[in-house]
Amino acid sequence: MEKLKKFVLWQKAMNVAENVYRLTQKFPRDEIYGLTSQMRRAAVSVASNIAEGQSRSSVLDRNRFLEIADGSKMELQTQLMIAVRIGYTKQDDIEDSLNVLSEIGKMIHALKLKQV
Repeated sequence: MEKLKKFVLWQKAMNVAENVYRLTQKFPRDEIYGLTSQMRRAAVSVASNIAEGQSRSSVLDRNRFLEIADGSKMELQTQLMIAVRIGYTKQDDIEDSLNVLSEIGKMIHALKLKQV
């Protein structure tokens, strides 16, 4: 776990997950099983799949989990934009998360290329 805690990609994903939980606390209560749940699951999935991938010994397995993390990242980016469009939050409130998610995507791509 100590090695994972030093892994910058995982740290960024953990920070986004924390931000998403804080952001969705402000959403309407009737969204708890809708967008709130979807966003939280996607955010947790990004960090979790990065962690699981790092625990794998084969490059193929690692890359598979990185691809899942990348897919969850795309889901979360979309969900953040939906939250703005329907008025649950403001663009300024999601901008940092979107920027970090973009960085995460680039880091995932670079890591997959490095492992080939």
